[in-house]
Amino acid sequence: MRGKSRAAGLLAAAVLVCALVPAAADMLEDAPPPPTTLYFFGADLWHEGDFLHGGVLWSPKGLAQDGFTLKLIFGAGAYQYHSGALGDTEVTGRQTLASLMPGWRFKRPDLELTIFGGIDLQHHKLRPDDPSNGIAGDHAGLRGGFDLWYQPSRGTMFAANASLSTISTSYDARASYGWRLWHRFYAGPEVQALASDGYRQYRFGAHVTALKWQTFELSAGLGYARDSSHRDGAYGRVGLITRR
Repeated sequence: MRGKSRAAGLLAAAVLVCALVPAAADMLEDAPPPPTTLYFFGADLWHEGDFLHGGVLWSPKGLAQDGFTLKLIFGAGAYQYHSGALGDTEVTGRQTLASLMPGWRFKRPDLELTIFGGIDLQHHKLRPDDPSNGIAGDHAGLRGGFDLWYQPSRGTMFAANASLSTISTSYDARASYGWRLWHRFYAGPEVQALASDGYRQYRFGAHVTALKWQTFELSAGLGYARDSSHRDGAYGRVGLITRR
């Protein structure tokens, strides 16, 4: 989900067209096809919860082109909270989810925007059982959102993404800004907000983005988090993408 500009070479000839066309066809056959699929994986950790996720972004016309995009997300994690209905007992929740969302990519040389929306499936299990929390069990709803990547200049980037689900009216939004360092990666500040019915969490930290290693790109973030239950502490996240 990172945007990259592409350059295309032009081959011109005024004569010997019949001889050059077969040669150009051979070159096209040897050139690797543009990537159409992006695979992503990640982990998010803080002292009151952890979450693992992965997924696929498929664009039949190519990741560098405008057009239809299909996004599949799956994940699992655990979280803790204190229930007033159970005498302030700590409850551990375990969550699994899957979302399938068709969308559309808008691609420009310095900007990439993908908008998506579709079905959201979640399962939550609470221990001990908390009758005051209606999230327990299986749920089906709708999820929508966007991913934005913008390069104001050759040495800077701005990224933002948001996702909203009708299940528990939950959302996750993040924005980051970065400077290109040593021609290898971007680094800078990031902010994030997460919420669901009756709960809020805010994060402030720093990130490293688009650190390349072979065919992979690594991103990571580290900072401070505070939630509506007056709990605070460090958070960390890491992500990995590859294109095929």
